[in-house]
Amino acid sequence: QVQLVESGGGLVQPGGSLRLSCAARGSTVSIYDMGWYRQAPGKQRDLVAAITSGGSTYYADSVKGRFTISRDNAKNTVSMQMNSLKPEDTAVYYCNAERKFGGSRWSYWGQGTQVTVSS
Repeated sequence: QVQLVESGGGLVQPGGSLRLSCAARGSTVSIYDMGWYRQAPGKQRDLVAAITSGGSTYYADSVKGRFTISRDNAKNTVSMQMNSLKPEDTAVYYCNAERKFGGSRWSYWGQGTQVTVSS
């Protein structure tokens, strides 16, 4: 069982920056593919960025060049640096840990952290 706790959300003006962190308890994040998702009111939850256990990264087109995902296996955390924030980045951001092995799949979610981009 993995418990994920997000932090770092808040209110920021357009063009500003925030850094989200996801701390994992109960297991090491090094064996999981980690992702950040977001969900705006009335919309589905979408993948924003991901980093595999091997270190490969993925970014949604809408955040490429602005967001950077990273992991610190020693601290058991995954972070996402968000720069040049836009109002359309406003959403609840969720951390996800996923692992597939031998036909089984494990997926864990954090409770979410609110990011609001507004002047």
